[in-house]
Amino acid sequence: MRVLIVEDERLLTDSIAELLREKGFETDVAYEGETGLEYARLGVYDLLILDVMMPGMDGYQLARRVRGQHLNTPILMLTAKSGLEDRITGLNAGADYYLTKPFDVRELLACVNALLRRQGGQVEEMRFGNTILDLASATLVCGEKSVRLSAREFDILRYLFGAGEKNVSKETLLARVWGYDSNAVENHVEVYIGFLRKKLASIGSDVRIEAIRRLGYHLEAGAE
Repeated sequence: MRVLIVEDERLLTDSIAELLREKGFETDVAYEGETGLEYARLGVYDLLILDVMMPGMDGYQLARRVRGQHLNTPILMLTAKSGLEDRITGLNAGADYYLTKPFDVRELLACVNALLRRQGGQVEEMRFGNTILDLASATLVCGEKSVRLSAREFDILRYLFGAGEKNVSKETLLARVWGYDSNAVENHVEVYIGFLRKKLASIGSDVRIEAIRRLGYHLEAGAE
């Protein structure tokens, strides 16, 4: 299960991320709303944990933008505000649960598990065009043909499948696949995109990875 945490208090964010990793979750973090929205739009997360009080785009605005993108990912809101009107505002913005700070880590974990159970079983595959990305085996499948992906190829294509026809920038792929502290450069992304195009072609997929100058990559399907 993959969780995105959007919280401007870095110490708290990193503590929650580490706690969830210890429990077996994959976690990504963003320290402000705009970046959080960019990540959420990828559609690869099973749960979003949003702080309400953030500079710029706050948690309420972020939740509304996420729901405006027709993303049904469960949202857990964290806030120091405990008033009834604040809880109503959060729920009306699209949150599924509202947890007041300070909270016990056991309560946080209980909320996370409850929201994920409500969501149902974990998604095992993603589809685009005539092609399936099997998440359990990191395999691309088209009809009776299939091909295995390397770890980086899989991570890149999972983001692209999640984004679909929306552009994903090279900078985003570098940060999310190679990591913020990596020495990788944009050419690394281009090389792996080349690998993926060849693998898609090898199984007869109608999915194409299109490049848009300065905007990044997106997927298209069907005849050119």
